[in-house]
Amino acid sequence: MCGRFAITLPDDAMAALFDAAPSNDLPDIPNFNVCPTTQVHTVTAADGGRRLRPMRWGFLPHWYKAPNDGPLLINARSETLAEKPAFRAACRERRCLIPATGFYEWTKDGEGNRLPWWIYPSAGDVLAFAGVWQVWDKGEEPLTTCAIVTTGANASMSRIHHRMPVILKREDWALWLGETGKGAATLMTAAPEDALTFHRVDPAVNSNRARGEELIAPI
Repeated sequence: MCGRFAITLPDDAMAALFDAAPSNDLPDIPNFNVCPTTQVHTVTAADGGRRLRPMRWGFLPHWYKAPNDGPLLINARSETLAEKPAFRAACRERRCLIPATGFYEWTKDGEGNRLPWWIYPSAGDVLAFAGVWQVWDKGEEPLTTCAIVTTGANASMSRIHHRMPVILKREDWALWLGETGKGAATLMTAAPEDALTFHRVDPAVNSNRARGEELIAPI
């Protein structure tokens, strides 16, 4: 799964990288501890071109009467994405990219303490997570919400966790966004073994109030 991540690339650089027109209400960056239910950067495609826009991280199915009416859906399993009622329409019609500098995962020691790891691209690039999104309109104002698509971990990542985000190569962004026809399902695989590097970080990141760059420093 993916329950926390970081994004540090400036908005203008992000817009240029993804060839997307930026909204004027994007979340503050840098953020070294992006948490569920907060606004995150996403990239979507439409007839007018790509947009860099904010969405609430935590997908709300159309039948939820309130944001807390059911489980918090921050991740969507690739294996069942096309079948689950919450996601099946979105996986056909509303796919997005979720940029990230890296993400966190946790192991446990012999006493059950949660030990965080910082996981980031070996080549120093920005990650693009596969995502799905939906507008939820049961509240006073519509909420545009998203979830990160996950898959089984590759061998190196499985030392930390059995799941990992689907990470898309630049040449596959257009296919995932639906700009180049069908076949996006073939992209929902684990990243190559050498794509990611990781190290232990301080448990300070366990607090959703922690924000600084020190969160990704190795220990």
